[in-house]
Amino acid sequence: MAMVIMTIIMAMETTTITTRKKPEAPEAQQALYRLLTWLSPAYPVGAYTYSHGLEAAVEAGSVAKRDGLIAYVSAALRLGAGRVDGALLVAAHRAMVKGDDKALDEVAALGAAWRGTAETALEAEAQGTAFTSVTLAAWPTPRFAAFAARHPRQLAHAVAFGAAAAEQGIAARDAAFAFLAAFAANLVSAGVRLVPLGQTDGQLAIAALQPSVAAAAEAALTADLARLGTAAPMLDIFSLRHETQYTRLFRS
Repeated sequence: MAMVIMTIIMAMETTTITTRKKPEAPEAQQALYRLLTWLSPAYPVGAYTYSHGLEAAVEAGSVAKRDGLIAYVSAALRLGAGRVDGALLVAAHRAMVKGDDKALDEVAALGAAWRGTAETALEAEAQGTAFTSVTLAAWPTPRFAAFAARHPRQLAHAVAFGAAAAEQGIAARDAAFAFLAAFAANLVSAGVRLVPLGQTDGQLAIAALQPSVAAAAEAALTADLARLGTAAPMLDIFSLRHETQYTRLFRS
């Protein structure tokens, strides 16, 4: 009996107790978390206040049903701001990854100038300014801070998003697809309120727009900024009309 007790005591003395550390989130999971956060309606960029000219299209009767809303948003994605913003986002991402500040500043200048109307310029710049401010506070990195300091209150949303995504390890393809999906969803949300449509119609519209989002994201990855342009003049016309619309719910 004494021998058994002695054996137990010796075993206890030689046993080391280790505590398991909580495993850190994998890098891919961290990147996904940032991406989902930045495109959440809770991220305070004010996207819900813009309709991208849709309010004027609804007043004119050009968008009156779900199919019309789908066509409008699809045109914006494939031929309008979505085409340009996707390309700017990817270009900013690539320049940030390469550490090419000159190229990054050139993309910022293009993003600030490449708008067809005053309201779409406001839409891009105001959201870009808000995104930059919040992201610097919550997810700061030195290079993104330096980039923002060179262009105070002048970064288009897509440019700021692409640069920040590169700094946070988010792939260009994922960033472009998610950004354009959020752009489409925001316009559908505006259409649901303006037409008006039911919430189910809104979700059906978002589902129908998936191919357009995917096509716009793929186009962004191969876009040549020297040859890029838009081909949706009616979207610009609706935006221009919205500037003088008598009653308005949205800022664009």
